[in-house]
Amino acid sequence: MSPAVGAATLGARRSSRFVAWVRAWRAGLVPYDEIADEIAGDEEHLVADAPGAWTDLPLRDALPCFAKLAPDEIRLVLPAPGDPRGLPGPGAFTGAALLAGEAVVARGLGVIPEVRSHTSGSGVTFETVLWRVYPLPDELPGGGRTEPGPAEAEADLSAALAEATTALTRLDIAHWRPELAGALAALRRPDGGMDLPPGFDPRARRLFARASVLDQVLALAEHAAPGGAVNGYEAQQRDAALRPLTAACRRALVAACNAPLRP
Repeated sequence: MSPAVGAATLGARRSSRFVAWVRAWRAGLVPYDEIADEIAGDEEHLVADAPGAWTDLPLRDALPCFAKLAPDEIRLVLPAPGDPRGLPGPGAFTGAALLAGEAVVARGLGVIPEVRSHTSGSGVTFETVLWRVYPLPDELPGGGRTEPGPAEAEADLSAALAEATTALTRLDIAHWRPELAGALAALRRPDGGMDLPPGFDPRARRLFARASVLDQVLALAEHAAPGGAVNGYEAQQRDAALRPLTAACRRALVAACNAPLRP
């Protein structure tokens, strides 16, 4: 497996895991004791500004903030500049969510992960995650439900992936970024370890697995500098080819994590 493919299958966005597992808990499909570990994995997760708290709390101790909410009152949003769907109007939460590119929207609460990197005395780098809580109105415009359903999002993602693959092949991406080309090919074999909790139907699970891998691939393409053989025009063409795919990927993740739950 190439480094890019490996990076692409490390894990889903933190907000997507938060929403999926908290919704499953509120639906009575998974026990409370499992939620914090499923969200955090091997990271340390803390929560700042939780209602009624005067200091940062471990994630497990802050999850009762969601105990009175129904599953459909907890939603994933993945906003981008020019596409703030699912967010309330202008304010501190909306600005922070646009900057982070991800957030959790619930009745009366908004939560955004802030990732902090640390280096130990021995030179080992590790990350901690601080979930910052913002007060929100109980009712958001449109109910916070402006995303397509899983079926529509899956069709859109497939179409966008086909178009992007054609464009990237024409740009000969395999010549100057062979690892990215390999990662795109791996999307046809989604990582079975990237799964949703109980309650999500097979379509939502398939969509989440595929979109999660693709999300990491696109992050790699965005942040890694192109090779020296690529000029500015070619880089612009690559970005133009990936832009619709990036939007379709975000919509797919939102649709999968916000899909209706079943016993």
